Amino acid sequence: MAMQALKLGHHEQCRVLAETALSRAQGKVDAQTEALFRVVHAHALAKTGRRPAAVAEADRVRSLLYADQGNEMQFWALAWGPPAGSVFSRAAKVFEALGDHRTAAEHYARAAASRPAGTYARIIALDLVAEAEMQFKQGGIEQACATWGRAMDHMEGVHSVRTRKAVKNMRRDLARFRRRGARCAQELDERAIGYLAGE
Repeated sequence: MAMQALKLGHHEQCRVLAETALSRAQGKVDAQTEALFRVVHAHALAKTGRRPAAVAEADRVRSLLYADQGNEMQFWALAWGPPAGSVFSRAAKVFEALGDHRTAAEHYARAAASRPAGTYARIIALDLVAEAEMQFKQGGIEQACATWGRAMDHMEGVHSVRTRKAVKNMRRDLARFRRRGARCAQELDERAIGYLAGE
């Protein structure tokens, strides 16, 4: 419910729901599952302007993720795949909400690297797209193009509304660089046109 409230833009309600969920889960779940609860809480804190608390919670999430993993995770906690990928992706959103694009890009990269490519191609592609967007916002056009290219590698055979939207947004973001003759933007645009035509 907290994650749904976040998607709908109800940030304060999300924070309350995330705190309630965390208080009920704490001490009753393994460290990695607690990290999943805490990272949603951190995201809600970031979205409600509580920067120091959000950063502190993100630090706790990281330590939980690497804590002793002797306890078996609850089956429902694995619904989003390997916990590291889910935690890093959500942590990236925390730093993105705080305007820290460099740290967000690093976390999106970790999220993509934490998932098996054959099983999670769409999710990896979207994490890489988000990483590229953060690099683009920092002015790293060539770096962003390289990351977008890797995202498109994972999109081969993927038919998804979200990946199509991501490719259209990429084309829009790179349009002015394409017009200026930036080769990486032109090459990427050719791939994007092919991808969009194939669906």
